[in-house]
Amino acid sequence: MQNFRNYYQILGVPRDATLDDIKKAFRALARQYHPDMNPGNKAAEETFKDLGEAYEVLSDVSRREQYDRFSQYWKQPGFQRKARSGRGAADDLNFSDFPDFNSFVDQLLNRREETVARAPAPRAASPRPAASTSAPPRPASTGKAPRRSPPPKSTANPSPRARDTEARLTVPLETAYAGGRERIRLEDGRSLEVNMPAAIVSGQRIRLKGQGSQGGDLYLKITLAPHAFFGVEGADIYCKVPVTPSEAILGAAVEIPTLDGPVKMTIPAGVQPGQKLRLAGKGYPIEGQRGDQIVEIVLALPKDLTTHERELYEKLRQLETFNPRGHLFL
Repeated sequence: MQNFRNYYQILGVPRDATLDDIKKAFRALARQYHPDMNPGNKAAEETFKDLGEAYEVLSDVSRREQYDRFSQYWKQPGFQRKARSGRGAADDLNFSDFPDFNSFVDQLLNRREETVARAPAPRAASPRPAASTSAPPRPASTGKAPRRSPPPKSTANPSPRARDTEARLTVPLETAYAGGRERIRLEDGRSLEVNMPAAIVSGQRIRLKGQGSQGGDLYLKITLAPHAFFGVEGADIYCKVPVTPSEAILGAAVEIPTLDGPVKMTIPAGVQPGQKLRLAGKGYPIEGQRGDQIVEIVLALPKDLTTHERELYEKLRQLETFNPRGHLFL
């Protein structure tokens, strides 16, 4: 038993650690020693494997209980003798079936290899004793049937049931809209290549077959990440576009960003700040129907003017008849 591994020490948690403590410790260490973060580092790769094995045992209540019992008896004097005899072992385990710690873990994690039973090699024939004139004495009959030895106990644990699990995944808006293959990193440190469908929405779940617990399915619950320019409400997309005073007064054709790329939009003359214009069919697709993109006009004023620009604004002020405060004195 020289290769016994202290899983609590590997994860850096006490023996009475809660499941949340174990999860937090594993996530932090898994990120630190993940092969993607340590390319070519064999030591980090081995540490990452040990972390995964420790977490797989300690995060499962039943496995953790068996492991605790095993380690409890391992620490006692004379454990090797007890293991060989099977005495003193936990009720549901027979240590005589485990020649070393690795065998115990292989059964605990259901990765024990089946071996083909071989017939024992024939023994060499021993010389036959010389015939005796007197027949050997026959054993006295007790009138009872001969006692049969009980069949050997099976120590194999039943295969654990596959369980579906759920994880949250925050997706950039452009990725959610276009879809395609994306590499994602899960909270448990795993890195997966996922084929993202197009037009996914917040709250939608994506099923990854066989990536859950014990071969179950993993469901990714999608949340759209906040965007610096676009806002999404249902099937409509909202944005704010700044225009200059001259563009607002005279009207202009300006470029507007959309999820499909920039498009030209005509700003009508005399548009007001806060007024909303509509780009039909440029919203978000939901159930095959695309909404609209709503463009809110924002007036942008220049901070620095050239000498010529200032002169022109001075002339405009002398010429303009519009008084935006005239209604305040009626």
